[in-house]
Amino acid sequence: MAVSYKKLWKLLIDKDMKKKDLRAAAGISQTSIAKLGKNENVTTDVLVKICKALNCDISDIMEIVDDTKTH
Repeated sequence: MAVSYKKLWKLLIDKDMKKKDLRAAAGISQTSIAKLGKNENVTTDVLVKICKALNCDISDIMEIVDDTKTH
């Protein structure tokens, strides 16, 4: 299982926000933004800050996806 933040990027587009706008609004580091961009794990604290800044629920910005390939 893996984490996908595609929902976050779609939400930013809908809100006409750039990553730097999110970083400023949520008060998170450039490193956290980079990890999100690579679908890497970030702390729950970072996710909560993003949800507060965007006034949304955690399920609106991320989802768990099956990363196993079936042949």
